[in-house]
Amino acid sequence: MITITEAKTKSELKQFIKFSFTLYKDNPNWIPPLISDELESFDKKINPVFESAEAYFYLAWRDGKIVGKIAAIINWDEVNKQHKKKVRFGWFDVIDDIEVTKALLQKVYDLGQANGMDHVEGPMGFSNLDKVGVLTKGFDQIGTMITWYNNEYYMHHFEQLGFQKEKEFIESVFPFANVKEEMFVKANDFIKRRYGLTEINFTKTSEVVPYIDKMFDLFNHTYAHLASFVAVNDVQKEYFKKKYIDLINPEYIKFVEDKNRKVIAFSIVMPSYSEALKKANGSLFPFGWWHLMRAKKHSKDVIFYLIGIDPEYQNKGVTAIIFKEYFDSFTKRGVQTCIRTPELDENNAIHNLWKNFEPIIHKTRCTYRKDL
Repeated sequence: MITITEAKTKSELKQFIKFSFTLYKDNPNWIPPLISDELESFDKKINPVFESAEAYFYLAWRDGKIVGKIAAIINWDEVNKQHKKKVRFGWFDVIDDIEVTKALLQKVYDLGQANGMDHVEGPMGFSNLDKVGVLTKGFDQIGTMITWYNNEYYMHHFEQLGFQKEKEFIESVFPFANVKEEMFVKANDFIKRRYGLTEINFTKTSEVVPYIDKMFDLFNHTYAHLASFVAVNDVQKEYFKKKYIDLINPEYIKFVEDKNRKVIAFSIVMPSYSEALKKANGSLFPFGWWHLMRAKKHSKDVIFYLIGIDPEYQNKGVTAIIFKEYFDSFTKRGVQTCIRTPELDENNAIHNLWKNFEPIIHKTRCTYRKDL
């Protein structure tokens, strides 16, 4: 018999988080999250996303053991501003038993129907900046700190339960050796002269801080045209600033300004923390923080996390400036591998940014949808 309980207390939420550690304990490609970081994300008093979203965390039990988990989520900004009557689900993990999956998803259906939603979609987080998608290819590839890993049977469970693929994503990788300076050095000089642009580089985190709000403003402006995009508000800016700034090597943050000191482009690349997080195994102490800080300075793998270009400057070659600065930084740091975060399969514009570097698609993922 399967029993579903809601995780509410800190102790129960720790059980919710740690189930994944048990499920994937022998899988070298699963990357454990930091337990303290997950708890903070789920804390309605800390994470500002709960000002416009609600979430419930459920555990599935059988014979006194946890056999699955799921978060049922409604992002009310998405519902009210984008007019999408959608209930989300995320943080989904389960043993290979479709009855457990069915029982967990029923809690999501119940939340959606009780609030007048007309469809369910997932896996996805609370907002645009959270993890998204179930892995459909690349189960033999190591995960990253900004994506979910899962077993292959997940997608089969969804399909057997009547779900359809909604959004598809690709993840690609290429060796830094594929990047040749001559690909963009001439364009870099020409574009800067033609439009009066200047690159901004950093060596200290303190130098980056004054630019963070400008970056989020440009992020909101750049992606406003996407039908599913909900802007990052001021409270969320402060939260993400505190949460992530210490994990990003300042040399991997690039900005471009025009002659009036207006930020017209930005890019954030993160060192890969996959191996460090495996060593930390969910805890910053006693040595987890040391492994993370070492990876921040010495990782030879990097993840292209975010890029934003003012619509006025898109298709004008501004990426040549950004790539030139990264080429110099990566050469100095001895970077060997460049990894792309999930990109919508239909987003040809972003795919074209990397085509000259001959990326290989090594993972695919998608969200699944079902009408209520």
